[in-house]
Amino acid sequence: MKVLYFSLFIVLSDQLSKMWVKGANIPFLGIHFQGFQYGSSRPIFGDFLKLTYIENPGMAFGIDLGAKLFFSLFSILASIGIIVYLYKVRHEPLVFRTSLAMILGGAIGNLIDRVFYGVFYGESPLFYGKVVDFLDADFFNINVFGYHMTRWPVFNFADASVTCGVILLLLSQWMLQRKEAATPVLASPDQQPSSPESNAVSDGQQSS
Repeated sequence: MKVLYFSLFIVLSDQLSKMWVKGANIPFLGIHFQGFQYGSSRPIFGDFLKLTYIENPGMAFGIDLGAKLFFSLFSILASIGIIVYLYKVRHEPLVFRTSLAMILGGAIGNLIDRVFYGVFYGESPLFYGKVVDFLDADFFNINVFGYHMTRWPVFNFADASVTCGVILLLLSQWMLQRKEAATPVLASPDQQPSSPESNAVSDGQQSS
């Protein structure tokens, strides 16, 4: 269960980066700093990677399926389910547990936005906050069925953690399947081939 420390690190990194972009005002802690202007963009590595501050009311990468309250409650239950499952598979390979920890950390990071940011920033009721996105990466030109995209949808550290966690999970399962396929199946004692000496004894018994 020590992989949960990794989930905690992801959540803290995600939330601190979002507050740095959006700004924060916490009087009782003496914290007050201005964030970036909404919609502003500035280069990090030229045009390849930029910091573009936007917010979205839906899931990762701006996907909006509606029913915000239902999705927020479902995310809470899913996060609890992952924690319970991590306890059950606590003796499984580290790479498998790490992938689940990355998915959990990313899910909780965006969940905090949706549940608390509306109230914290005085913008909307509980469970109706918007997710802060700011990583704007270049992408190869793609045109499929009339849909054209030249840049990846703006995302955040939580989105990246979930995506990398899913990829790592699939990779770990693929490695496990290859390992199982390469492991020879040991025959049972009844199915093991007999030695020449035992065959000779058996033939002698049959002739007698």
